[in-house]
Amino acid sequence: MKNLNTRSPQSSRIKFALLVAAVCIAIPILLYTHNLVTELQKKQRDTAALYARSLEYLANSTTTPGTDYTFIFDEIIGAIDFPVILTNGTNTEINTTKNIWLDSTFSEEKRTTILFEMMKTMDQENKPISVTYQDSLVLSKVHYGESPLIGRLRWLPVIELSIAALFILVGYIGFSYIKRNEQSNIWVGMARETAHQLGTPLTSMMGWIELLKHQSETYPTLLETVSEFENDARRLTKVAERFSKIGSKPDLKEENLAELINRSIAYFQKRIPQMGKKVDISVNSDAVYLAKVNSELFEWVIENLVKNALDAMEDGKGSIVFSLSTEGKKTFIDVKDTGKGIDSSYQKDIFRPGFSTKKRGWGLGLSLCKRIIETYHNGKLSVLKSTVGEGTTFRIVLKS
Repeated sequence: MKNLNTRSPQSSRIKFALLVAAVCIAIPILLYTHNLVTELQKKQRDTAALYARSLEYLANSTTTPGTDYTFIFDEIIGAIDFPVILTNGTNTEINTTKNIWLDSTFSEEKRTTILFEMMKTMDQENKPISVTYQDSLVLSKVHYGESPLIGRLRWLPVIELSIAALFILVGYIGFSYIKRNEQSNIWVGMARETAHQLGTPLTSMMGWIELLKHQSETYPTLLETVSEFENDARRLTKVAERFSKIGSKPDLKEENLAELINRSIAYFQKRIPQMGKKVDISVNSDAVYLAKVNSELFEWVIENLVKNALDAMEDGKGSIVFSLSTEGKKTFIDVKDTGKGIDSSYQKDIFRPGFSTKKRGWGLGLSLCKRIIETYHNGKLSVLKSTVGEGTTFRIVLKS
């Protein structure tokens, strides 16, 4: 198995560039915010320690009563913007609190319970600071939590990264949308140009066929040859009509799927011997399965799947079986072949335009099938199962 057409390098480069851009945005934001939070936490610890030392100073002060300590309360305590709980030395009583607001309707018992729970949480974040008397007796302990500013800064990288991720996502979606539109325009343009190019020689060919028909009356041996020639010419006309339908909304009519499939494989059954192959193609269903399809386009899908299966049989022998079933309002068409199978590493790419595992091939057949089924019939085409050396089963899902 030779993979000639690989994933688009330009697409891969764009995706890689978006990933690198995301990393380049994320790392500086995280580092800067982490450093900023660390510095603020250090400042907060220093302020809490200064508060504790001030209380300790007051407890150990030998100055005369009436000394003005206003600067301590105004300059130190007033500068505290983070929650503080001051307890006794054994943490059994709460002396005072700062920057903690509780509902005034709470009972004293409930307030105390809440404050002790908050204190435990604070102690997990920051080690409490002891206020001692003469360096031996612990008079009280200062428990403190994070300021609202630090809390907001912790959320800052999440918000910024979310915005960056959203920007990258919008950019990627926009790029994918533009790419799909370009591919769609290429499909439509190529299909219509093909139909146009086929039209002129086909008209001429049909004229020559009519002339040969008249001559075959004189040469009876030419009659069968001219008949086959006419069948192939009609076939080419049908192909041109299919291409002309690409890009326009097809008419969907309720059709007998088994009949359409049998009609498609009948063409191959006559020509398989000419290909030097012995492949049996069959429809494993006697029931009537109806679904709204465009017969021209649906037959095209079946023919492409049969061609793909025939190409997969490198030894020229095997079978292709169509199985039909229903479940609720869905109709399933399984196309199973005994070809070489598809490697698991390629299965996600086989419907991508330009991807092919054949030595010769444009990689458009399966992509075209998927487009016809999913875009024009609102169905689904996928690989149901594939094993290297055993074969592949494609599944078409249509709404009944």
